[in-house]
Amino acid sequence: MLVVQKFGGTSVGTVDRIREVARRCIATQQQGHDVVVIVSAMSGETNRLLALARQVNDDPSSEHERELDVIASTGEQVSVGLVSLAIAKEGGRAQSFTGGQCRIITDSSFTRARIKSIDGQKIHEALGLGKIAVVAGFQGIDEEGNITTLGRGGSDTSGVAIAAALKADACEIYTDVDGVYTADPNVCPSARKIARISYEEMLELASLGAKVLQIRSVEFGMKYGVKIHVRSSFNMNEGTWVVPEEKQMEDVLVAGVTVAKDEAKVTLLGVPDKPGIAAKIFRPLSEANIVVDMIIQNISDAGRTDLTFTVPRGDLKRAVELIKRTLPEMAEAGIKTDDSICKVSVVGVGMRSHAGVAQKMFELLAEEGINILMISTSEIKISVVVEAKYAELAVRVLHDGFGLGNQPAK
Repeated sequence: MLVVQKFGGTSVGTVDRIREVARRCIATQQQGHDVVVIVSAMSGETNRLLALARQVNDDPSSEHERELDVIASTGEQVSVGLVSLAIAKEGGRAQSFTGGQCRIITDSSFTRARIKSIDGQKIHEALGLGKIAVVAGFQGIDEEGNITTLGRGGSDTSGVAIAAALKADACEIYTDVDGVYTADPNVCPSARKIARISYEEMLELASLGAKVLQIRSVEFGMKYGVKIHVRSSFNMNEGTWVVPEEKQMEDVLVAGVTVAKDEAKVTLLGVPDKPGIAAKIFRPLSEANIVVDMIIQNISDAGRTDLTFTVPRGDLKRAVELIKRTLPEMAEAGIKTDDSICKVSVVGVGMRSHAGVAQKMFELLAEEGINILMISTSEIKISVVVEAKYAELAVRVLHDGFGLGNQPAK
């Protein structure tokens, strides 16, 4: 078997933990597997490097993002060298690779690049010599040889993408938690670990606030059929398998509850109710890479309406400035903002074949006096925006209300 193992920043955060990673990699190889290891920068290192960059230039423009990638990528380069040395110290054989050395080709969107192709030849050559291949996550190169990075959480994407390129039997994502839970255990003490979850459910959970896996890594897994095993680097326990949807998954009404606390709401007052206006509003936001989530348009009155949408809290100021600059006539009518909101969601493939989930969700929140400000639905999830002060209460109410703390893991 060919196994890809990805270790996050906390897993390689100290010398002792790096030694533990080395021992685990060697143990996996001794079981008869070919092993490819993807590592992140040591915990806190990327933040330290970017803080240094800000000390030199506290307002870098987009044209300087290439240099930020040169700086940020060094964290992973240090990690692969250290892990390779640790494997050698433990009696194994290893060879380190940067993203460029194993030809992880990306586009040229610096700080948020997307993988275009991976040439696995050098990795296969190392495996053929009995070595453990240790690859830097989070990074690649564009077609002109510039160093690029994949954005926060990009090492997960590297791991699953490399597993897909090498046609690995499994991709193990090692982290500081031992799997995917029905809710954040810090919020819901009764939360349970899920044994198996579908790609679609995991994709929704990741996009709605669950921090266990990066969204693009799940997309890669779903597209190429890579089985992903999320597990703890601090014990040998079985974690959570992210796999294609299975029949028994439909029997569970709700698989998990999440909360996203970094949301903000924008309301444009008196928007002309005519074709093309929505496109005119959202085009500059899209061009600025500001992700718009929920959108609600009120009933038209005298040819005008109110339009409300949500954006990441960190993009609120920039979004409002863009609207004022590109659409001054709409800004004059009035803009209201609210950054004291959160988005709470329930997710489950069982919603496809069961009615009444929305009604039950709304009733549970109403019983606690939690007012719903916005609603969004898809085939397997329901999201509501509520006041931020109710975030944790809403999660606990829904988690317990749907019996997630009492049902056995899938």
